[in-house]
Amino acid sequence: MTTTPDTGAMDNSPSLWLTFWEIIRSYPLLHYLFRRLGLALLTLVGIVVVAFFLTSVLPGNPAVVRAGPLANEERIQKYEKEMGLDRPLAVQFGDYVIHLGQGNLGESWTSRRPVQDELKERLPATAELGIAAFVATLAISLPLGILAAVYSGTAIDWAIRLFATFGASVALFWLALICIHLFYYKWHIAPPPLDRLTIGIDEPPNVTGFFTIDSLLAGDIDTFRDALNHLWLPALTLAFVVSAPMTKMIRAAMLDVLDKDFIRTARAVGVPFRQIILVDALRNAFIPVLTTSGIVFGYLVAGNVIVERVFSWAGIGQYVWQALDVNNLNAVRGFILLIATVYILLNLVIDLLYSLIDPRIRLN
Repeated sequence: MTTTPDTGAMDNSPSLWLTFWEIIRSYPLLHYLFRRLGLALLTLVGIVVVAFFLTSVLPGNPAVVRAGPLANEERIQKYEKEMGLDRPLAVQFGDYVIHLGQGNLGESWTSRRPVQDELKERLPATAELGIAAFVATLAISLPLGILAAVYSGTAIDWAIRLFATFGASVALFWLALICIHLFYYKWHIAPPPLDRLTIGIDEPPNVTGFFTIDSLLAGDIDTFRDALNHLWLPALTLAFVVSAPMTKMIRAAMLDVLDKDFIRTARAVGVPFRQIILVDALRNAFIPVLTTSGIVFGYLVAGNVIVERVFSWAGIGQYVWQALDVNNLNAVRGFILLIATVYILLNLVIDLLYSLIDPRIRLN
């Protein structure tokens, strides 16, 4: 009597899984999301392993940095034990995974605060800069790429291609320093590159973490102007560099579409040229452009470490720079996991947008 219910439960469990899987497979979008989330989880597991062991072999002893240059061996060993560095690497990794499963990225060895709290505080600053740079990138690259494709082989095309080549070749740190020298030191147009607000101006009430938006929500126009004044130069510096590959991609995609038969037919039957370019051609060219846009936006969030450092922008880029400088391994690992998650989510959103932009693409 006591074994029958258990046996029945065991017999029913495979059928329940089969029923669940059949339900998932009957909906293409749900099936696609389920499969992509599984791949994303496997990717994150791989990133956790690689990030942990690569950061563990970085030169230098974090305990020595924390103890200071005048510390003796006894004090260094004390910090090593406190930080868990005296245990085997496999044991350290096991503890890290257990804490990670609990949503704990570890403790910053410099501030003694949870890493996830510090990343959460600094992420809005990086996101605000990245979004502003992305909007500026689209405003630059879309019209230039379309013009280069429409006037292919002309002086306009050559000038735009020269701009794209220069933008792809210039070093970001050099460009940031040149912009500061010109716009702040020489022309006095931009404010000093010191954080997100002028010293003495209070931060607006925290709603989104974006100073420009929060100041508008609070009705503080002066703070909004000051935040925007600090934002435009680093955003344009980033946009100038990343708009180069975007311009090339838009030009190539538009040239490919403009050579299609349906474009020739549309022109032959008298469809307005502006509609052909801005509606028919641009929509069909947007699939590769969308892919590049996702890569560019991920770079603007993850790769603006140099710009944040040069402009003293208090985002996660400057945070990881300071963490690397003092071998704060938990902070570096937390940064890597955050950026990996951002890239994975971006790829998922882009794949879902494919079918909305081009109905010929099906998720299954």
